Amino acid sequence: MDRLDNLPGDQRFFERSGPFSLEQLVEAAGGDIHPAQSGKNVRFRGVAPLHVATAEDVSFLDNRRYLPLLEKTKAGVVILSPAFVDKLPAQTAGLVSKAPYLAWARVASLFHPAPPSKGSRHPSAYIGEGVEIGDDVEIGPFAVIENGAKIGNGSIISAHAFIGKSVEIGERCRIGSHVSVTHAKIGNRVSLYSGARIGQDGFGFAVGPQGFETVPQLGLVIIEDDVEIGANSTIDRGSMRDTFIGAGTRIDNLVQIGHNARLGKCCIVVSQAGVSGSTELGDFVTIAAQAGLIGHIKIGEKARIGAQCGVMSDVEAGADVIGSPAMPFREFFRNVATLRKLSRKSSG
Repeated sequence: MDRLDNLPGDQRFFERSGPFSLEQLVEAAGGDIHPAQSGKNVRFRGVAPLHVATAEDVSFLDNRRYLPLLEKTKAGVVILSPAFVDKLPAQTAGLVSKAPYLAWARVASLFHPAPPSKGSRHPSAYIGEGVEIGDDVEIGPFAVIENGAKIGNGSIISAHAFIGKSVEIGERCRIGSHVSVTHAKIGNRVSLYSGARIGQDGFGFAVGPQGFETVPQLGLVIIEDDVEIGANSTIDRGSMRDTFIGAGTRIDNLVQIGHNARLGKCCIVVSQAGVSGSTELGDFVTIAAQAGLIGHIKIGEKARIGAQCGVMSDVEAGADVIGSPAMPFREFFRNVATLRKLSRKSSG
């Protein structure tokens, strides 16, 4: 078995580039080399954890608890912050960065870039009438692209994906297997992971004398550039106005975004969270796992919603809230401490 088969990025599953010089690593990641003359003549073949890395590998440290591993590592280069430079072994070069995790992401992407489109079209794929397909678009087995859809240059439509009538998808997008997209306009470099559902009917109904009557959902889903939407997440189309996902936003697996919701740029929504209809998130909002947001409220920019939080009213910009109903972090933990004291007194 090749040495590379024992490292992260198994060649059977992940494409690999390189080897790269130290100069190329610095160009990709930024930062400085310490000591300045170390590692100049080595060609680096991949990334690896501290405890298994060799002189041809790049490793990473961003947590003080792993310092014992750093002191024993045989890695050729370690990406780390200035605070840990003095712990480097004599034979190891440091790629020193004020943002080591970002530098690590860039170096790992250098060795393992996302596979480009093959530009092929499987014979089992269905392409409707009036479909506009750009250059170098890959279309996988049993994919369906309905009439009037537009697919931008370099995009990938994976096996069994469904692209509905008149949907627009920009350049270099990655549409995963079993994804369905209807009633949507999608920007460039958007990734929809396996099983995501975009543009289905929103949860809208009126109550009549005989029961529920469905309200037509007449809006779209607008997704701006550089958005990623996780596996089996769902984004409903709007009822009268469009559902909107701002540029750079990251949505985890198993997230529900209701109709008419508007997410600003670079928001984070973590697994199993739910955003109800017509709720608005400012830029750089973070919603942690299993949080639930009631409809028709506004979350200010850079606010952070804690895990399992129940948000029932507006949240100010920059606020940190947790609990159900949501309250400021300090107030929540003060209440918890008070309840513990009361419980101890009553049990004593």
